[in-house]
Formats: sequence, structure tokens, C-alpha cells
Amino acid sequence: MPPLTGVVDELAPPDRAPATPEAGEGARPARTLNLDHRYRRALALADVLACAFAVTLCIGLLGAGDQVSAGALVSLPLVVVISKLLGLYDRDELVLRKSTLEEAPRLFQLATLCTLVLWIAESPLKLGELGGDQVLALWIVLLLSLVGARVAARGLARRSTPAERCLLLGDPEACERARRKIDGSATVNAEVVAQITSVRIGETEVPLEMLAQLAADHEIQRVVIAPRSTDHGDVLNLVRAVKSIGLNVSVLPRLLEIVGSSVVVDDIEGLRVLGVARFGLTRSSRLVKRSLDVGGSSVGLLLLAPLLVVIAVAVKIGSRGPVLFRQPRIGRDGQTFSVYKFRTMVVEAEDLKEALLSQNEAEGLFKIADDPRINRVGRVLRRASVDELPQLFNVLKGEMSLVGPRPLVREDDSQIEGWDRHRLHLTPGMTGPWQILGPARLPLNEMVKLDYLYVATWSLWGDIKILVRTFAFVLGRQGL
Repeated sequence: MPPLTGVVDELAPPDRAPATPEAGEGARPARTLNLDHRYRRALALADVLACAFAVTLCIGLLGAGDQVSAGALVSLPLVVVISKLLGLYDRDELVLRKSTLEEAPRLFQLATLCTLVLWIAESPLKLGELGGDQVLALWIVLLLSLVGARVAARGLARRSTPAERCLLLGDPEACERARRKIDGSATVNAEVVAQITSVRIGETEVPLEMLAQLAADHEIQRVVIAPRSTDHGDVLNLVRAVKSIGLNVSVLPRLLEIVGSSVVVDDIEGLRVLGVARFGLTRSSRLVKRSLDVGGSSVGLLLLAPLLVVIAVAVKIGSRGPVLFRQPRIGRDGQTFSVYKFRTMVVEAEDLKEALLSQNEAEGLFKIADDPRINRVGRVLRRASVDELPQLFNVLKGEMSLVGPRPLVREDDSQIEGWDRHRLHLTPGMTGPWQILGPARLPLNEMVKLDYLYVATWSLWGDIKILVRTFAFVLGRQGL
């Protein structure tokens, strides 16, 4: 058996003197504890400040009188206790991407429970007569304050803490993909300092003592495990081993490449069973999704009408040719439709495409960062991400959805084969899981897998999250 240090592919030096591992099984390294505690403290402070602001505004000013009674102070420890019960302080140490948007449903529960308790206890706490308006205002302000305060707290914690040091262990291809994603992410405060891909996963192949020493010497805080399909039970042993030395653990499970997160854990007399949702949408889910599309596109067209007129005039004046660019795309179930966009290129752009193939920067798709065919007005429209606003008409017509798989031209669609073609089970969208990744040039094979998982795990909340993140990306705030 080769020594562990002989199979480490790459190792970045620690940014301080090597740490000494703490005694005892499960003891956590000081650096890892400091990182997790900083996030916990920041979130707890954010919750207290948000609650204090909401109570002062809605009870002190709108409810009992000119000042908040002493009884209202019970809300401050209450919000922390309920947050702890809902697991709102425990999630960050489990994940690399620490997102407030992902916990929004539980923040909804937190605001609801806190408001309900204060309403019920208004007499013993001497909060005064809280009418329906004050209770509604307290609930809305508390929910918005919690979300905003937690976004700010995580932003401050991310900027004030060093990057989480990660060790990748397992399949070489999966480890390399994980490295690219971690290094290229603007919202993950982590760095890959080592890779071990020369041995199979298993506690016997990676000795616990040497792994603990490597983690201590180089201040590794998280082990990311990328198992091969043949590792099976060895992964369980390795996860237990890594947890026993106090490190955070992330696993790249092969199962989720197929079913995503749409699983429910069932318990049959102590036997854990994963229930996987069937593929596709039910009739009621399609109705809900279509209702969101019609309502969202109608409101969007109404609010954006003046902007659409200004852009249309600018395009017409800026260069010769039509205002709108129409292009055939492949839609739901393989049906062809014409997608609308503001024209951002010269009229003969399609004829010039073949001469530019050698400059293509994307794998499987045609993408050039500084495409010479883009006109002056088009560069401004693309930079502001408003050139695709006319697709709201496609959404209203039912040819597209606000959120969905990416609509491809026939040339690109012809490259997709097998199960990946099931991505067309849903109507293509103006935005989708590929859009919120930003300017990254995703290979076609990765993009269609994202689309397949989107279809396999669709939920209304999932669509809302993608829409919120799309707005955040357009506005330059990618840390939600």
C-alpha cells in the first residue's frame, strides 16, 4: 500500500503555521470551528437585528404606542430559538455554497411562527391591542428583514473569512470537474488545496491516521468525495472516517445525476428507502406553471412597454434592418417555433457564421465573447441582458415559458441523443438553470443534463428561485 503523501496530486501550502489536531474522536480542527462559528454568530445577530427592527416598527410605531414595551424583548431570544429548531444555523457548515435563497421557505416559517406567538401573547406581554393590520405588517416586515439581514450577514462573513480549504478525493474526472466548478464560482468561498485520485476510495486504501495528519498539517477543512460507480460501501466507511476527525464532508452522489434532489426518505421498520418522483409534470403542475407564465409575461410586458419602445427605436436608428430578429428554435416535444429577440447583430450575421467557426469558445454550441457581428447598440443590449425581452411575447403565446430548458437551434439540437432528449418534455424557457451560471461557457453535454434534471425535479419554488437569481445576476448581485 503506497503512502498517502505519495499519491497526493497537488497540495497548496497553508496560509499560516500547521495546526495541531485536537484530541479525541470527532474533535474539530480550530480553523474549521472558527469558520462555522463565525457564520453562526453572524446569522444569529442578523436574526436578532431583523426581529428588533420589525418589532420596533410594527409594534412600537403602529401598535402599542410611541415605544416598545419590555415584554416585546422576548421576541429576540424567541427568533433565535425557533431558528435553531428549524435548522437555520446548521446548514452552512454542510454546504459549500451558502445561499439565503435556499432557506427562504424556512424563513417564511420562522416569520410566521414568531408573529403568531407575539399575537397570541400580546396580553401577557402587554404589547397593546394588535389589530389585523399590525400583525400583517409585522409578518411581512419580519420576513423581508430576515432575508435581507441574512444576505448581508453572509456577505460580510464571506468577505471576512479565509477561503475554506478543500481536499478532493476519488474519481479523477469527477474531481477535476469539481475543481473547475469551485475555482470558477463567484459565490463559493472555497479553494481546492489537494487532490487524491490515484487510489480507490476506502478506509484501507486511505489510512485514517495519515489523512488526519494531512488535514492537520495543511489545515484542510472539507473533504469532497467523488466516488466511482464501483466504490459502493467503501464510500460509507470513508465518510465515517472523515467525520471522525472533525472535517466537513461533501459527496458527489452519482444517483443525483439522474434523479436530482426529488427524493423522499422513507423508513420501513428501520430500512431506509429513497422514493423518487416520476418524470414529468402532473396536469395540475402544468396548469400552475402556465398560470405563472401568463401572469408574469403579461405584467412584464405592461411594465416594460416604455423600455421596449425605447430599445426598438435605438435598434432601428443604430443600424439598417428589422428591429426584431426571428430564428427557428426547437420547442416542446420537438416542435419548431420562431423565437423573438431585439436584433443585436448585422443583417448578414448568419451568412458570416461559417467564417467564424474557428473562433468558437463553447463546446457543442457556437459562442464568441467578442463576436465581430454584434453592432454598437447590440453590445449595450447584451451587456444589460435586455436583448431577449421580446421573448415575453413567445411566453404569452405559449411557445416558451419564463423558466425552462434552453431553446436550441436545430443544428445544436441534433447533437442531443438518448435520455437527454427528454429535456424537451417541458416548454423551453427565457431563463433556466444554465442562465444563472452567468457568463460561463457550459459544454452542450453539461447544459442538457442540467435541463434534464430541471424537468425531473420541477417545482414552483424552483422556478421562483431561478427567476430571483436571474434578476440578481442581471443586477450584478450573484450571492443570493
